[in-house]
Amino acid sequence: MNARKNLTLIQALALIRALYATEAEIRGQRAEWRKAVRQEKNLPLMMSLKALIDEKQKTLSKKSRLSKAFAYIENHWDALCCYCHDGHVEIDNNAAERAIRAVAVGRKNWMFFGSARGGERGAMLYSLLGTCKLNGVDPEAWLRHVLGVLPD
Repeated sequence: MNARKNLTLIQALALIRALYATEAEIRGQRAEWRKAVRQEKNLPLMMSLKALIDEKQKTLSKKSRLSKAFAYIENHWDALCCYCHDGHVEIDNNAAERAIRAVAVGRKNWMFFGSARGGERGAMLYSLLGTCKLNGVDPEAWLRHVLGVLPD
C-alpha cells in the first residue's frame, strides 16, 4: 500500500475510533440521551467519513481493496447511519455476532439432531437461550425454571 492510501486508511480509522469512543461514553444510558449525543458528536464524524470517502474514491483505482471497502461503505451508507437517529440501535451488530458464534462453531456437532424438525427445535432453544444472555438472565436458571413450571 502506498503512503497516500495508508494515510487515507489512518484518517478513516481515526474517525471510526472516535465513533466508538462516543459509544463507550454513552453505553447504558437512556435511548433519548444516546440519540442526542450521537446527533451532536457522531453524526458530524459520519459526515466527515463520508466526505473523506467521496474525496478519496475519485483518486483510487476501482480494483484496489481500499476502493472496494469504500464502495461497500457507500452502498450501505443509510444503514450505517441509522444508529445516529435512534438511541435504541447499536453502532454495530457485534452482540448478535457473538450470540451466533457458538452455533457456527458447533455446526458439525449439531448435524445429529436426528431430523429437520429436531434441528428446528434446537434452533429455537438456542434462540431462547441467546435471548436470555442478551437480557442478563442466567440461561441455565431460566431453563430450570421453565422446565419446572411446564405441565407434565
